[in-house]
Amino acid sequence: MAPNIRDSLRTEINARTLQEVVSGDRTTVIGKQLDAINQGAGTLGVKILDIRIKRIELPQDSDVVSSVYDQMRSQRLQVASQLRAEGVEQSQTIRAKAERDRAVLLAEAERDAQKLRGEGDAEAARLYAAAANKDPGFYAFQRSLEAYRASFTDGQSVIVLDRDDPFLQYMKSDR
Repeated sequence: MAPNIRDSLRTEINARTLQEVVSGDRTTVIGKQLDAINQGAGTLGVKILDIRIKRIELPQDSDVVSSVYDQMRSQRLQVASQLRAEGVEQSQTIRAKAERDRAVLLAEAERDAQKLRGEGDAEAARLYAAAANKDPGFYAFQRSLEAYRASFTDGQSVIVLDRDDPFLQYMKSDR
């Protein structure tokens, strides 16, 4: 009985490619042979309902084993390559979004800074105007000090002016 089953299955398996045999579609392989096997088993008064394939032994002396391993390795490398490509694509998408968000944040920050500078300049102008209206002499003196400070900030500047130049009016001694 077992030799009949083994021979019948061997014939069916040999008619298929290795990919078809190991693909997991055992119902096709077993289904075709179950009727033929039951005819032989019927003489013994036994009916076989299902057959399971536990193992497929490949010939060790042929190139089949190395071919199978090479094909498996190739498939794994292909999957790994595809996963790497998807990772690179996701990375680029994330970086592009981050760069876009960064540009938007910088533009908004610059806009807010310009607004604050404008408000500060307006407040400074208002304060200067109020100071000028309150004491015009002190305001002129303060503006001259600011001009002196701006002229000599680096400590290396030299200015040649006439003795009566208005720029020097607050530097003269009243002795």
